[in-house]
Amino acid sequence: MRDHNKLKAFEMADEIALLAYQVTMAFPKEEQYGLTSQIRRAAVSVPSNIVEGCARGSQADYHRFLTIAFGSLRELRYQIELSNRLGFLNAEGSKLIQPKIVETEKVLNALICSLRG
Repeated sequence: MRDHNKLKAFEMADEIALLAYQVTMAFPKEEQYGLTSQIRRAAVSVPSNIVEGCARGSQADYHRFLTIAFGSLRELRYQIELSNRLGFLNAEGSKLIQPKIVETEKVLNALICSLRG
């Protein structure tokens, strides 16, 4: 079993999950069950899938869960961009979370690629 706490990708994804909750606090009330919920679910999915992948015994399962985490991260990236365009996300929140998402994508993608070969 792998230790997710030793992975830079997990550390970064965990930080993004916390940030996602912070930046969505000021979203309109009518978005509570819409975009706010979707963003939070996608953000929590990233570190959760990394943790689950680390708990799996096979390399193939580990790789699959990291790939799922990467998909959730890309989903989150879109949702944050959409929130920006809709005016739900303030400039400060955007400056906080967007660069971290991009950097985490790079780190997680590098980890996934390292498992391929």
